[in-house]
Amino acid sequence: MIKRNKRQGGVVIKMKKIEIIAGDIKVEAELNDSKTAEKIWELLPIEGRVNTWGEEIYFSIGEKMELEKEASEVVAKGDLAYWPPGQAFCIFFGKTPASCGDEIRAASPVNVFGKVIGDVKILKKIKSYNKIIIKKT
Repeated sequence: MIKRNKRQGGVVIKMKKIEIIAGDIKVEAELNDSKTAEKIWELLPIEGRVNTWGEEIYFSIGEKMELEKEASEVVAKGDLAYWPPGQAFCIFFGKTPASCGDEIRAASPVNVFGKVIGDVKILKKIKSYNKIIIKKT
């Protein structure tokens, strides 16, 4: 369901929102307009068991997608990304073991397809093997 509109240069961009739920932790996120975001939207709802890698949550969604030309290893706090080697949905909320300095770095290039809305610090409470659900709002 489309929940919010943003204006950019006179063009209305409709943002698709999702909810991320792990136990009693709930956060919302917005998807961008990439091919990866469209594919993720089509797959929802998605359930999995969390893995953590530093301050990153990831879990396999069992769906093969190609690396997009805009893919990057360096991401921003709160970014949602798809990691092709693990067919994984990733949520970055701080440094990973691959980070240098203050950057947030994925294990290898990822397709960034969205961003958590609000404070991502709450995601630190999610532990490996916790059940996670991603659904449309």
